[in-house]
Amino acid sequence: MYPVLFHIGSVLIPAYGAVAALGVLLALFLAQRTARMVGIDAGKVWNLCILALFAALASQRLLLVAINWSDLRRHPLWMLTLAMVHHPLLGVVGALAGVGTALIYARWQRLPLGATADALAAPLALGLAFEQLGALLAGSGYGTETAARWAVVYTSPLAARWSGTPLGVALHPVQAYAAVAFLTLAVFLLVWLPVRRRQGDVAGIGLLGTGVTVYLTEVWRDSEGRGALLGGALDGPQLAAILLVLAGALVLWERKRTIEGQGFPPVRQKRGERMGHGACDEPSTNDEAEND
Repeated sequence: MYPVLFHIGSVLIPAYGAVAALGVLLALFLAQRTARMVGIDAGKVWNLCILALFAALASQRLLLVAINWSDLRRHPLWMLTLAMVHHPLLGVVGALAGVGTALIYARWQRLPLGATADALAAPLALGLAFEQLGALLAGSGYGTETAARWAVVYTSPLAARWSGTPLGVALHPVQAYAAVAFLTLAVFLLVWLPVRRRQGDVAGIGLLGTGVTVYLTEVWRDSEGRGALLGGALDGPQLAAILLVLAGALVLWERKRTIEGQGFPPVRQKRGERMGHGACDEPSTNDEAEND
């Protein structure tokens, strides 16, 4: 594929960064629209996204600097190539930093968490779709070997250097599978957003859909560097996917329980029952006539 889109003199433009950046921009603009759809301040949502994105990128680079500090002290110019390094652990750290920053900002600005999460669900899925397209071009998160006609073969030495991609081998284009799934999820969430019944429903489905997508696509993704759990039955991203599914189910269950627990009284109800007494505590009309 094409880990480098083009060169500007001696400066190269990596495919992964360029396509992922395009996805971020589209997600930011979409978040402005979805924020207005749920009735929250679009400007505050923009600020939340920018802060969360900065926190995610900064945490990833700081982690790389900490891990490679001894090498970077001997070769300071290697600092410029840190942006080319891709690893699942970086994604986890970035996601945790971004979500934590978003929660802090939302609490500070008193944004409703349910509505804000609903507004961000479709943009996040759209951003993930473009991130996977960039990974497909760069060879990051490559798939397992296959004889399928739609297999991809990487030949660029930069793909091997930056992502450890095997060269000259037919591989599952698993990044394309994930991109299609995330794009489908984004469209579904966007269509469902205006007709949702409760705040948090769209976010809950977004978590479920993201978890299912990650878990299933890991089946065709090479396990190199992704960790092994339970004797190889699961890898690290699949464990994260299970947690996402559980989180989505918990969000949906909590929203349903909250609505059911509000205890709206029936339309027709006797005065004695509304006051907490039974119907027998209030004399009937016939009894009052007999007493007169």
